[in-house]
Amino acid sequence: MKRQNVRTLSLIICTFTYLLVGAAVFDALESDYEMLEKEQLEAVEKRLQGKYNISEADYRKLENIIMKAEPHRAGVQWKFAGSFYFAITVITTIGYGHAAPGTNAGKAFCMFYAVLGIPLTLVMFQSLGERMNTFVKYLLKRIKKCCGMSITDVSMENMVTVGFFSCIGTLCIGAAAFSHYEDWSFFQSYYYCFITLTTIGFGDFVALQKNRALQKKPLYVAFSFMYILVGLTVIGAFLNLVVLRFLTMNSEDERRDAEERASLAGNQSSMIIHIQDESLQRGRRRREPYRPEVTDLQSVCSCMHYHSHDFGSSGGGMGGLGCAFSHQNSFSSQLNPNQYFHSVSYRIEEISPSTLKNSFFPSPISSVSPGLHSFTDNHQLMRRRKSI
Repeated sequence: MKRQNVRTLSLIICTFTYLLVGAAVFDALESDYEMLEKEQLEAVEKRLQGKYNISEADYRKLENIIMKAEPHRAGVQWKFAGSFYFAITVITTIGYGHAAPGTNAGKAFCMFYAVLGIPLTLVMFQSLGERMNTFVKYLLKRIKKCCGMSITDVSMENMVTVGFFSCIGTLCIGAAAFSHYEDWSFFQSYYYCFITLTTIGFGDFVALQKNRALQKKPLYVAFSFMYILVGLTVIGAFLNLVVLRFLTMNSEDERRDAEERASLAGNQSSMIIHIQDESLQRGRRRREPYRPEVTDLQSVCSCMHYHSHDFGSSGGGMGGLGCAFSHQNSFSSQLNPNQYFHSVSYRIEEISPSTLKNSFFPSPISSVSPGLHSFTDNHQLMRRRKSI
């Protein structure tokens, strides 16, 4: 089984196991509280119905009106400030649920807006996170140089540590600010910041929803918007260090496997070519059993050593060794009167093909080149000229 398949199967098993563990823990922590709260609400509902003599239908209608009026307590939600807040929750996938489009045109535009805005926002936060990590790495390197440290390289552990404490600091700053403006406890504010910056967005705690803050507190509104965007950038930078490294493991393994397959295919093709070359050579040796080597050609040629002199000169000379092939083992030439040749003696040995085959020659000659005529087994005699 491939490494990628094993990793994927392991991740699926771990995810479902994690879900089962989470379900068991939330069941143990929240189920009793839920039942207790439900009993308390039912008791209050019966007391109010009996006190004001409200029927069940009227009470449900009143309850529905109160729930619909809840978003309007913060003031007008769909002016520019409120719409900008809603657009942030859409493209960042926070989705508090504190406000939602009421018209069909608004719902249609919200879908179209989200389809284009969510990928754009993800790419932007990833790019900002990479730039932030590059700046932090440069800053850490300069700090190490200023401190006189011998090793100034920034390791992955250094970057993860800085990213972790940056996330904690961002959450603490937001918790302090929102606890002051929203009258929440520090823990509730920290919980709100964590749910917001991880884009979970339950909507149980939502900022800017009290005392018409969207219209009356512009500085607080600006701080809330900037905190969400900067906080998401910090979280994105930390996720680039920790999570995206594991997300690219499958693609790296796929690329490595493709390179291995390519190299194996190249080796197999070279082996096939080599085997085919050997097979062709064996076939040629079978079809041409009497083909000599190149070194054997030099032993069946008639050799002539000549030295030419110009009678008119006192010193100059030329020497060379030439090989000439002849069908009748003879040669003819026109001699220049001004040149002479040293005498060359040679003898012709007549040997049979069987003798030649058993001699030190690898094999008799079948055909050598256009300059050397063919010798076949039909010849009864073969001649070899040997220079003396």
